Amino acid sequence: MSVTSVDRDYDRLMITLIADFDAAIDHVWELWSDPRKLERWLGPPTHPASVQKHDLTPGGEVTFFMTGPEGERSWGTWRVAAVDPPTWLEFTDAFADAEGMPLADMPVNTVRVGLSERAGGTRMKLQSAFDSREDMEQRERMGEVEGLRAAIAQMDGLLEPQADQLD
Repeated sequence: MSVTSVDRDYDRLMITLIADFDAAIDHVWELWSDPRKLERWLGPPTHPASVQKHDLTPGGEVTFFMTGPEGERSWGTWRVAAVDPPTWLEFTDAFADAEGMPLADMPVNTVRVGLSERAGGTRMKLQSAFDSREDMEQRERMGEVEGLRAAIAQMDGLLEPQADQLD
């Protein structure tokens, strides 16, 4: 499994996930930058994702929905703040309505994704920063950490050499 650690820092209002992959940094970046690859791992296995809009430029937006086992949909949106391919991506992450508008009564967090080369592959550091402890705890109760672990674990299969032949 690629996830090597998950740290919850309630003083800094941050969840940090570290994952190591046996793949080149450009291949890991493609899992973020290619909407068809993104939707193959973004949702946990029980809630596959469908990407509707994908603009990874500063000021751009990514909108998607995840479909649950009973066919229910939950929408999300990312507002891209910064991007430096293939090493950096920063965006706000929010629950949304079907038109991609953030839901006012749900917590929003800032996500920073850093990719760096390491011996034999790539390290991904994903940090989710929250505005309040209440927001962080609410997202945790909703299964944020478990869902993120399950989603990231799917990246390994997409990075295997034969996975490219499925595109």
